[in-house]
Amino acid sequence: MNPDLFVDGYHRPIQYLRVSVTDRCNFRCVYCMPSEGIPVRPHRDILTYEEITQIVRVAAEHGIRRIRLTGGEPLIRRDLVDLVRPLAVIPGIEEISLTTNAFKLEEMALPLAEAGLKRVNISLDTLDEEKFRRITRGGSIERVWRGIQAAEDAGLTPIKVNAVVIRGVNDQELADLARLSEAHPWQMRFIELMPIDNQQDWGPGLPPAGDRLVPVQEIRQKLQSLDLIEETAPFGNGPARIYRIPGARGTIGFISPVGEHFCAHCNRLRLTADGNLRPCLLHNFEVPVRDAIRAGEDPLPYLWEAVRRKPEGHSLNNLAEDKGKENGQVTGRTMSQIGG
Repeated sequence: MNPDLFVDGYHRPIQYLRVSVTDRCNFRCVYCMPSEGIPVRPHRDILTYEEITQIVRVAAEHGIRRIRLTGGEPLIRRDLVDLVRPLAVIPGIEEISLTTNAFKLEEMALPLAEAGLKRVNISLDTLDEEKFRRITRGGSIERVWRGIQAAEDAGLTPIKVNAVVIRGVNDQELADLARLSEAHPWQMRFIELMPIDNQQDWGPGLPPAGDRLVPVQEIRQKLQSLDLIEETAPFGNGPARIYRIPGARGTIGFISPVGEHFCAHCNRLRLTADGNLRPCLLHNFEVPVRDAIRAGEDPLPYLWEAVRRKPEGHSLNNLAEDKGKENGQVTGRTMSQIGG
């Protein structure tokens, strides 16, 4: 094995970097952000496009092959094409993708594709317009549909559609969501709710914290009537377990950080918008890199430190005991602040 390539202490090659470009969002999804939003960080605290490019260039020299741009909502950061363009020509980077709520995708899909973006993941937790407004606290499902169409027209495929499953909110429409994969060449992905600083009251008509989780085993049970056939996913294709409705154009994926851990195959690091390298979504530990590169330092030692400190697993089952501890799983950061 090449000693210059990132490999963690559990022999996992680290090839995937999730880059948050902003912690701001134009939605207030109940599982991601408080209704009042989060404290706004001044622009000087956020990595510039040049700083992100510098970190990615060094990371690519040591085995990072895939970049995913996240947020917050990445499309609300101005001139995102000016980041995609230099990232797309870095030697070693094989794919740049984007996770988005699709609100601004209709007008941005084609410029991003022309700059080098390859594909998109789009959040869609329900097919019901009123329920969509409640979950997102004001989003427009009509604009999401137009964004999906624009992504297809621009060639940002295969599209992955993400639905976070919440008991009493959208768990009765899973079959309808799954059937989107019959007519469209999409991967419809069902994601277990992750307890990322979202245990507060979500407001009227929404379930209390203890009643929200639908384990992946129950999600699959609700889809039993669709006669799903399991498929083998390409190695490194992400944490989803892949199935297909017989004869469908697309597939169905299940992402289960709570019910069925996938840590043994995790190949990623995260770079937060404010310049911290996070080895694991569900551990507090972060390696600050922003001030170092602004002082002219090489980011490589900081990347290696994040790789070395990557834990074997997240131990989500210990959430209650670990709350508030330095090495605990309750992060003190919302999903939008981490980058997902």
